[in-house]
Amino acid sequence: MKKVILAFSGGLDTSFCVLYLKEKGYDVITAVVNTGGFSDSKLKEIEEYSKKLGSIKHYTVDATEVIYENIIQYLIKLNGLYEDEYPLMCADRYVIAEEILKISKEEGTNLVAHGSTAVGNDQVRFEASLTTLNPKAIIIAPIKELNITRDEEIRYLESKGFEVNKELKKYSINENIFGITVSGTEIDQNMEPDSFAYTLTKRDESKTKEYLKIEFEKGLPIKLNDQEIKGVELISKLNAILGSYGYGSNIYVGDCIIGIKGRIMFESPALLALIEAHKKLEQIVLTKRQIMFNRHASTDWSDLVYGGLYYEPLVKNIEAYADSVQEKVNGIVKIKVEPNNIQVVEVSSPNSLVNENIAVYAQQSKWSGTEANGFIKLYSMQQRISNFN
Repeated sequence: MKKVILAFSGGLDTSFCVLYLKEKGYDVITAVVNTGGFSDSKLKEIEEYSKKLGSIKHYTVDATEVIYENIIQYLIKLNGLYEDEYPLMCADRYVIAEEILKISKEEGTNLVAHGSTAVGNDQVRFEASLTTLNPKAIIIAPIKELNITRDEEIRYLESKGFEVNKELKKYSINENIFGITVSGTEIDQNMEPDSFAYTLTKRDESKTKEYLKIEFEKGLPIKLNDQEIKGVELISKLNAILGSYGYGSNIYVGDCIIGIKGRIMFESPALLALIEAHKKLEQIVLTKRQIMFNRHASTDWSDLVYGGLYYEPLVKNIEAYADSVQEKVNGIVKIKVEPNNIQVVEVSSPNSLVNENIAVYAQQSKWSGTEANGFIKLYSMQQRISNFN
């Protein structure tokens, strides 16, 4: 019996994988890598379910702090929205791959498995990472190799005596510290998602307005309403507050790694708000050229991370640049939160380039009208010459 390490979530696809791999003669060791999507009770439930399915061993790995340190901090520093919209909620796949390989080494096997399909992005992220980090890795991907549908998986599980709940039948759901992504059924069909699909952004009708104050240091949030709280805890708290106003969900159609378009609904209140606040702080702290260059850095980093190339050396080069440029991104951002909306209303920084001693926009300045006229004459020189020729 050969041991195989299966990246396990307890969902439909990986549940099928346990039974199928067992049937093919493997000793299945399951591993759930918690990147922020599971409560302690849920993790215990997943462990018990894994054993019920027939795994010989189960690992639970807490990687929430790792995902913040390795991915999320740079997502914030670089305003990393893939195609200006999607907050790279898929990026935890790299941390999962790393942890699976640690377990495979401990268990003395190069056999690793995942539950991704042949038509999604995760197959690329997992397999490119696994083979980059361990060239000897042997990957088994039952869903992909069988090209099996969700309905067929459900029938297989039910034939083995395992009941599949309504949630698993209707949607493919992924949850982590970033938030929640949902696909399947009417979402795939370019229709409005059922209200059942929404979790984080269900609006509390009793809430009408509040203000949040976020303090940043070197580009990262360190305080919420003057209270020191950062990292994973801050994101969790912001998800709850902002989500209760119905803010933070989006229906997104993006360009997939494999060349097709994909449609998902996602909920990520905290990261969307933090990126918006961070961008506003950068506007008063960074120079025009820094902001322009940041856009290129953000696009390149987001494309690589989304596209399964997290271990491309350029990723670390860009992150080193981000660390450098964020040195002066310190300050406080005040956000007004209303139903289904946020607005940055105040920004202050000790490093602000808005200097009242030099000028107040459209009001007063330290230079004279004569000096301004000279500037305009020289600034527009080539434009004027070209129009005279």
